[in-house]
Amino acid sequence: MLAKGVTLRGLEVFEALAATGSVARTAAATGMSQPSVSQHMRNLETALGMTLVDHSRRPMVLTPAGRSFLARTEKVLRELRLAQSELSVMDLSDLTSLSVGLIDDFDDDLTPRLATALADSMSNCRFRLITAPSLEIGSAMRARELNIAVAASSGELLDGVTEYQLARDPFILVAPAGITRGGDGILDDIADLPFLRYDREQLISRQIEAHLSRQQVTFEDRFEIGSHLALMAMVARRIGWTVTTPLGYMRAARFHDGMDAHPLPFGSFARTISLYAAADWADRVPREVARTMRNLLQAQMIDPAVARLPWLAGELRLIGG
Repeated sequence: MLAKGVTLRGLEVFEALAATGSVARTAAATGMSQPSVSQHMRNLETALGMTLVDHSRRPMVLTPAGRSFLARTEKVLRELRLAQSELSVMDLSDLTSLSVGLIDDFDDDLTPRLATALADSMSNCRFRLITAPSLEIGSAMRARELNIAVAASSGELLDGVTEYQLARDPFILVAPAGITRGGDGILDDIADLPFLRYDREQLISRQIEAHLSRQQVTFEDRFEIGSHLALMAMVARRIGWTVTTPLGYMRAARFHDGMDAHPLPFGSFARTISLYAAADWADRVPREVARTMRNLLQAQMIDPAVARLPWLAGELRLIGG
């Protein structure tokens, strides 16, 4: 049995405080008041009989006991969030066929979970699932090759297709670890490194290039990379820097030790991740799938991203619903 005073909310506050080092930032990230954050931490430390955070330092840092407890806390919260998302599955038992397309950003984490949830909810259904870049998914929806798809929105209205917005995914700057000071000096810090572009045939590249043009910002046109993970590897190897999104950054977890992520220094903007469904489908099915997608996005991508990069709180978020 857990010690009295060890609560789920207290563990969430501790996880956020470990990432931010600040009661004020933790309050912003969790939507709580600062006194409430402080009270939850006092209750947790009292219940455990140990000091988890050095409250005298700014920013706050974990004690040795706190570092050990954090590893356990993160694992417990991750499993609880995944369990919650998997319980919120849809009832698609009446379907006879379903063809789904998913943006390839989700290949490593979200796609296996969604595929399992969909398969479990359909007892007598012919099920097809593909992963592809957003532009290919959009073309497949136009050609009526898919019933439902999840992709980055191009802003284009698709005839005969209904859009259900899922998440706001802001663009961020990613540079080799340790070379940037943050703040207004980021562009000066990376001035000697080339800008690594996505392949211009990809939607994300077109969105980034359009924003650079609006901001009247130009960089040397030297590298153009079609593979997202190759692009992240090049940043980690200190070859250059790039612009991506938190969902893309989290997909490249194997390279995190070699990269630093920062808010975009030349005008903020974001892409929208949406679910698309053929307009002649009953509204219930796409709404059920969209609900499950939001649960999975929150548990598997948004929560871990904000825990690692607390300044994303409120920027990377669910929309619609």
